[in-house]
Amino acid sequence: MHIDKELDTRGLVCPLPILRTKQSLAEMISGQILRIVATDPGSVIDFQVFADQTGNELLSLSETIHEFIFILKKK
Repeated sequence: MHIDKELDTRGLVCPLPILRTKQSLAEMISGQILRIVATDPGSVIDFQVFADQTGNELLSLSETIHEFIFILKKK
């Protein structure tokens, strides 16, 4: 999968990962892919709700040791 942009939100807590994601998506065009790395456990639910509410597609969610990786496709 081709990633168009990467965003590192490690160390940030709610609502900052979502706010930074909104800013990054605003700079992207429809169909581009954004990869976000987060450490806040609450971000798992936050990104699922964010995708549902905004129409951006959550392509994948994975977890490594103490990190969560989200792949979003801009609507």
